[in-house]
Amino acid sequence: MNISLLLITIILFCACIFLILRLCLIKHSIKEIEKSFTYILKADTNNIITISSSDKDIKNLTININENLTDLRKQTLQYKSGNQELKKIITNISHDLRTPLTAIRGYIDLIQQEKLSDKQEKYLKIVEKKSNELTELTKQLFEFSKLMDIDIELKKENCCINEILEETLVSYYNIFKEKDIVPKVSICSKKIYKLVNRISIIRIFENILSNVSKYSTGDFKVIMNEDGTISFSNKANSLDATTVQKIFERYFSVENAKESTGIGLSIAKKLIELNDGTIKAIYSNGYLIIEIGL
Repeated sequence: MNISLLLITIILFCACIFLILRLCLIKHSIKEIEKSFTYILKADTNNIITISSSDKDIKNLTININENLTDLRKQTLQYKSGNQELKKIITNISHDLRTPLTAIRGYIDLIQQEKLSDKQEKYLKIVEKKSNELTELTKQLFEFSKLMDIDIELKKENCCINEILEETLVSYYNIFKEKDIVPKVSICSKKIYKLVNRISIIRIFENILSNVSKYSTGDFKVIMNEDGTISFSNKANSLDATTVQKIFERYFSVENAKESTGIGLSIAKKLIELNDGTIKAIYSNGYLIIEIGL
């Protein structure tokens, strides 16, 4: 009886040792796969995952991962190729539009020097307005094509965000006046300095203010806190909680805001991210609130 118990004990002990060794080998293989997989993704190389294990299941797993990596590389190359082609097309379109727009602008200036009837002046103002909108769209298309490169780097410097915000608000004074929008501005007295790209921060503020001028149906508030967060809120009856969730998507436009190109806020979001900041949109009690964190 004692011999049988001893044999069973020895067998169980050997089985445990075998299972422990097998578990250690599997764990080692998993670490090999993890290390190789991480390196391949970061290095963007054509290497495949290799392991030292001879275990059949581990080998099959490695083969499946390598096959998926190959498919992923093909899709990535196709995406990059298509992205570059789209970028080239957008750039060419924006350049091609500049020449006729410049000519149109010139003819508008010449016509404005002539003596026109009230009806003609009215039509000319409409043409001028649409020409300006098309010019703005061309600029946004060109800027958007540049931002399609995810590896873009911005030259950053220590900038006073308060001053940039104040200057941008002043530049929109006439536009707000035409729209009967009276901004309520509250900017902290403490100077907030951040390491950012000045031109892109101006562009972010301009795109948000441009959005306000299109959507706002009344009150508009700008609040800048000492922690560097800035909130823009305006009455926006044409929006709702659902549409606000899509407001940063490319080419998204609200049905009632036909002047919108749907690019401005998408560009603002990309620029914020390139400056290591955050941006979000909230819809509350009929107000659109865009909050920026720098």
